[in-house]
Amino acid sequence: MSPDNRDGHVTKTTVHLVRHGEVHNPDGVLYGRLPGYRLSEAGEGMARLAAEVLKGRDVTVVRSSPLERAVQTAAPIAAEFGVAPTTDDRLIESENFFEGKTFGVGDGSLRNPSVWRHLWNPFRPSWGEAYTHVADRVLAAVADARDAALGHEAVLVSHQLPIEIARRKAEGKTLWHRPDRRRCALASITSLVYEEGRLIRVDYAEPAGESGRQRIGGA
Repeated sequence: MSPDNRDGHVTKTTVHLVRHGEVHNPDGVLYGRLPGYRLSEAGEGMARLAAEVLKGRDVTVVRSSPLERAVQTAAPIAAEFGVAPTTDDRLIESENFFEGKTFGVGDGSLRNPSVWRHLWNPFRPSWGEAYTHVADRVLAAVADARDAALGHEAVLVSHQLPIEIARRKAEGKTLWHRPDRRRCALASITSLVYEEGRLIRVDYAEPAGESGRQRIGGA
């Protein structure tokens, strides 16, 4: 019997994966890990909405990707719970060959034949960080946060692809997927609920509603 349940009590711990809010990105650049991309005014509002939805929860740990937009999104959440936020490099956006470029067939990068060689394998994917690596690093961050918040709740602010891939790995799904079918809207909350370290369910909420589901260049 684990130290958590010697008295017969089942220890439940929840780790909330929160995607950052909308970013000011008028040129539609795939900004990835580039510096200088902060939340738009609407994105700041989305971060506050996420904090409002989490209000009343038993959050004792708040961590985020080191990228500015994630740190900004974590700030109102940490303030809501009186927790000092920290950063975790394992929550950072995935590496991507198209970072700094616009991505599309019209005026985007795909009109240039020289980039086509990066698109040969959508299962790995060939244009960026391996899905398996993304899943492993994010879930390692989840495990550490779960341990730090044992019996309580933790919030980890990250990015669309890392959250999607981590959720798919946790649920035993294939990591390869259609990007247009990701369940990870702006400022969305993907909640991994554990009992005695075992995942029992995954909940999902979209505090920003329809505005959070718009397709915006970046992540």
